[in-house]
Amino acid sequence: MKNEMKLEFSAVSENESFARVSVGAFAAQVDPNMDELTELKTVVSEAVTNSIIHGYNENPNGTITIMVKLDAEMIELTVKDNGIGMEDIDKAKEPLYTSKPELERSGMGFTIMENFMDEVEVISNPGTGTTVYLKKRLAKSRSLCN
Repeated sequence: MKNEMKLEFSAVSENESFARVSVGAFAAQVDPNMDELTELKTVVSEAVTNSIIHGYNENPNGTITIMVKLDAEMIELTVKDNGIGMEDIDKAKEPLYTSKPELERSGMGFTIMENFMDEVEVISNPGTGTTVYLKKRLAKSRSLCN
C-alpha cells in the first residue's frame, strides 16, 4: 500500500498538537507499533515547534507544510517552513544548542529527531526557510528482512 497526504496550517503553537494527531492518525493505517507511533508523533512535535519558534519567531502569519508518504515498510515525513532559515545547520543540530535561550528551550529537537528516525536531512538557507526530511523503516518490515 502506498499513500500520501499534505497538510498546511498557520505557524501557531496551538497547531502543534493538531499536526501531531493528524500525522499519527494518517500513519496508523500502516499499523506501526506503539513505540513507532509515539516516536513519529514526538518528531512531528519537535519539527513543528522548531518552525514556529525558530523559523517564524512566533509570527502567526507563517505557514507550515507537512507531507507524509506511507508504504508497508517506510514512513517518510517532510516538515517545511518559509521562515528565516538557518545559517549553520551543524550548529543547530548540536545537542543542547538553542538560538532562543531566553525561552528556556532544551536544544534537543534535532537530537530527538535523529534518535527516533532512521534518516534525517535538514536543508535551510537564511531568508528562505527550512525543510526537514525524515524517514523511518517500520519494525515489522525490518523483521521480514532478517
